[in-house]
Amino acid sequence: MSALPYLAGVELGGTKIFVLRARGREIVERVSIPTTAPAETLGAAGALLRRWHEAEPFAALGIGSFGPLRLDRAAADFGHMLPTPKPGWTGADIYGALAGVLPCPAAIDTDVNGAALAELRWGAGAEGGTPSDCLCYITIGTGLGAGFAMQGRPLHGAMHPELGHIFTRRAPGDGFAGACPFHGDCIEGLVAGPALARRFGVPGDRIPADDPRWDDVAHDIAQMVGTILLTTAARQVLIGGGVGMGRTDLLDRVRTRLVAQLAGYLSFVTKDTVGAIVRPPVLGDQAGPLGAVALAMDALEGAGRV
Repeated sequence: MSALPYLAGVELGGTKIFVLRARGREIVERVSIPTTAPAETLGAAGALLRRWHEAEPFAALGIGSFGPLRLDRAAADFGHMLPTPKPGWTGADIYGALAGVLPCPAAIDTDVNGAALAELRWGAGAEGGTPSDCLCYITIGTGLGAGFAMQGRPLHGAMHPELGHIFTRRAPGDGFAGACPFHGDCIEGLVAGPALARRFGVPGDRIPADDPRWDDVAHDIAQMVGTILLTTAARQVLIGGGVGMGRTDLLDRVRTRLVAQLAGYLSFVTKDTVGAIVRPPVLGDQAGPLGAVALAMDALEGAGRV
């Protein structure tokens, strides 16, 4: 039996970029590069991919990037970064800079859509023997991003999901104005890391778990999760990132408030089931890198239409 082919993966984040190669879903080598200016960052990643390819050719490339991204292949700016608060990155040709150095199939999607796909196939969505048909992956850290995997594929249409910028019903008495430079008190402006620092006056990781101000944060996150469940009927809503995976106490509060807010309307969400629905990602901090691998597999199989 011949060995599995090498797959290339790139997970592009706001502070660092992971460049990796894998066989199957096993990552065999990974290099971290700081995210600076697009030409420098993408140039370094492309040079590494080229060196690896010359030594052991890649069969496919998967790219998971922070967004917003143009994912319509018919668009002239396919694979480019759309207007973003990240200085210097608006208009950057992510797909061209990376896929252009390798003579193999390639796919690009948001990092959170890739993570959702990995969790669907190898993480929470694969538990219990019956693959999930609808899963949401949320990361709450410097920003708030969400990806969806439905019927085995990541979700996008005119764009990709931008859940971080939806508005939710505020908790009674919560007067925090929010921190989003675009929308103020959208969900990212209420619960992402910079928002918590502004809300609390210090970084969230310095606030004790019993501080009552966490109640408003839990309310806001529960509102977001309720919106997801009501609109998509997702079987799992996985909350990762520094906030999601770093505060299990907050996740418990979110579950309690979610059940109360839904008020019995969704019969599949109860105090007994909510722990299996709203949870940290099973793959942990490997969901993002494995998302790039999953996208490469789809490109190789001809199903990576983005």
